[in-house]
Parts: sequence; C-alpha cells; structure tokens
Amino acid sequence: MNIHEYQAKELLRTYGVATPGGRVARDAAEAAAITREMGGRSVVKAQIHAGGRGKGGGVKFAKTPEEAAELFTKMNGMNLVTKQTGAEGRTVHTVFLSDPVDIARELYLSFLVDRATGRVTALASTEGGVEIEEVAEHTPEKIVKIAVDSALGLTGHQARELAFALGLEGDSWKKGATFFQNLYRLFVEKDCSMVEINPLVVTAQGDVCALDAKIAFDDNALFRHPEIVAYRDLNEEAHAEIEASKYGLNFIKLDGSIGCMVNGAGLAMATMDIIQYHGSSPANFLDVGGGASEEAVKNAFRIILQDPGVKAVLVNIFGGIMRCDIVAAGVVNAAKDIGVTVPVVVRLEGTNVEQGKKILSESGLSIQVAANLDDAARKVVASIR
Repeated sequence: MNIHEYQAKELLRTYGVATPGGRVARDAAEAAAITREMGGRSVVKAQIHAGGRGKGGGVKFAKTPEEAAELFTKMNGMNLVTKQTGAEGRTVHTVFLSDPVDIARELYLSFLVDRATGRVTALASTEGGVEIEEVAEHTPEKIVKIAVDSALGLTGHQARELAFALGLEGDSWKKGATFFQNLYRLFVEKDCSMVEINPLVVTAQGDVCALDAKIAFDDNALFRHPEIVAYRDLNEEAHAEIEASKYGLNFIKLDGSIGCMVNGAGLAMATMDIIQYHGSSPANFLDVGGGASEEAVKNAFRIILQDPGVKAVLVNIFGGIMRCDIVAAGVVNAAKDIGVTVPVVVRLEGTNVEQGKKILSESGLSIQVAANLDDAARKVVASIR
C-alpha cells in the first residue's frame, strides 16, 4: 500500500523526522490563505502515487498567494503524466502546499528490504533529486549500501557512517545521524516495505530535512495498523484491484493480452513466465489463494474479463486445499453468467481433478482442457493468433 507525500510527512513528524510544514488545500481561496500564512510564498504540489511529478508539471513554486490560487486551479483535476504513470497519467484529486526551504544541498536516502540479504538496507547517495535508477546506471559508485542487523537495528555507528557518506559536517552531521535512526524506527514499527527520501536536503541553516517522501507498506501487515489503512486513497488504485480486494483476491493489473487465474503466488509467477516464453504476455497477476470459494473463483473470472485488453484466459490450478471441482464450477458459472466471448484454457491438477474435468467437459462451453502447464500455455497463446 502506498500513501501520498503529505500523509508520509505527517507520519515522519510523529517519529521526530524533520520535514517542511504544509497543508492540503480544498479550493483556490484556501490555497491563497495557506500561502499567506507561510509568508506569501509556497510550493504547490500535486498528490498522486507516482514519482517524477516535477517534470510533469505537478510541482510549482508560488511567489504570491494569488499565484498559489492560480496554480491550485490548474493542478486540481489535471491529468498528470510522469515517467511512472505511463502515457495514461493520473488524475490529481489532492493539492498540497508546502513551506519553501532554503536548500544548500540535495541528497538521497532510502530504506528497503534487500531480497538478496534478507535485511533492511539503507541506500544513500550525494546525488539527490535524481531518480536512483539513473544514479545506479551512470554513477553506481555514488551509492552507499548499509545492511542493518534486525537484532541490533540501525546502530549509532551505522547512522554516523551514513552521515559521513553523505558528506554531512558539524551540526548537520549530528542532525543527520538522529534523522536516520528515527527514520529506521518508523520503517520497522510501521511494517514498511520502502521509505524513500528524495531529496533529503541540507538547508542553508544546516538543518537536515525530508523535502519529499515516499512510503510503501507491506499489505500483509496492515491488519496491525488501522491508522495506516485510514490513509488509503482508492482514487489512486485500479478499479479491478479494489474490487478484487473485496473478495480476498491478490490481483495486479498488467498490460498483456492473456488473463491469468492461478492459486498460489509462485505458480502464478511461473504461469506468467511460461506465457511470455511462448510468445505472448500476461494481462494480470491473479492469485485466488489456497482456500477460495466457488463464489471467489467466479468473481475472479469476472474481474479478469472486465479488462478489454484480455483476448484469452488461462486458468491454472493445482488442487490442494482448494479442490479442482470447486474451481471448475466457478469457471463454468462465471462463463455462463457473463457470456464469455474469448477463448478459455484450463489446466487442473490435484484434489478432485477428474471431477473438475468432468464439470468442464459437460458444461457445453467451448473450454479447452490442457494436459499440463506447457500444453496450457501453448494452447492459450495459439488461441489469440
């Protein structure tokens, strides 16, 4: 789960992590009023769950309250296109006004889970304000990585090492070390998957603060954090993903042409890989889970077919806790209710597999039953050619 910049900054402040003040404006008049309170100047920032807002015109400096009102009017409701949104862009529903900061230096800092080491890892660079992927590609030597021992946390020594790596000195060095430890504490206590501060700035006065912030949370831990769930903005999520969450389905929209319904994340990844191997691409990741009901399977099928880009559907189920006959019944009922007009290939294996195949063969529907996963992938790719 992702949250907006203004929400991330609210959270940072509760952990003593310095960040400029600011407020969300509801209309142009309020944008002007907030700017007056800030001394007549403000930074007007469109709020969407994507980076690169500045390059897309979503971050502007207002020199007067009147200019802030004008910028609010232009940004609110605009379709903001950035490198991360794709060509379709995102509609701006929230505009945040931030206090201007006298910037002396721009740095980069993030905490994330490194899959290679299984540890929370700090990434730091003196190249702030630039996408970290660009830094990694062109000047990788400017990225410092520090793995954190989960038993010890970010130690004082490691915090000071980060401060040195970023070239902080004097009071800025001390403030930076405290900043890093507080940020790490937030990461762990709120079950984050990533916290990115870009840019992390040193002001002309020597303060260290988060000029921008991006925080993502582990969805599997949200049951522990109702205060984080309250930040969820459904405007920023795909309609199909929102609907899938209502039925306990793990769904991610992709841009391919073959819809996938699979039980188990690993099997889902293998299914997408083999579709790619045979020359096509998946339209989604959809894991119905190990114990989904017939109703959940039916809704999963319906959600897949809502995508106009889906030209065929591959159902790949290994029946363990989830029985093949339940899956087959769900697919058949969904196909009859919706009126499926695209090819459907089903591969079943495991518990009650023969009952499942019988349900499919006696359904009267043009559903192809595959012998194995490779056969299923070949058939579904051939069906759209």
